[in-house]
Amino acid sequence: MRAVVSRVAWARVTVEGPDGDEVVGALDAPGLLVLLGVHRDDGPDAPETMARKLHELRLLRDERSCAETGAGLLVVSQFTLYGDTRKGRRPSWSAAAPPAVARAMVDDVVAALRRRGAPVGEGKFGADMRVVSSNDGPFTVLVET
Repeated sequence: MRAVVSRVAWARVTVEGPDGDEVVGALDAPGLLVLLGVHRDDGPDAPETMARKLHELRLLRDERSCAETGAGLLVVSQFTLYGDTRKGRRPSWSAAAPPAVARAMVDDVVAALRRRGAPVGEGKFGADMRVVSSNDGPFTVLVET
């Protein structure tokens, strides 16, 4: 698994609905925006490992973690994190997990974070989402299992 994690003042994910844009996930206070990709070879332990890292890494102000502060996380699936651009002009997505596998693993990360007591918002898997945030710092890191 691979995650691009940004410390944010706030973040929001919307999708187009029948009555206009619909907010499907939000962080209305400082926390972490997590763009999460699943690799085709990720094993069954990857979701729990990723959840632990995300919850315990000291990425917030004053080198504190979400576990310490109770800050929330907004998790958005992002298969494009495994795009391979080494050849040609069109990325290859062959390293990304198939949608059914990826959806289950993203759901497992969210569930593991919630078991840890973390407030978690989510994007909508497979949807055309708009992600808007206010980066704090800016501070962005790559986290891998």
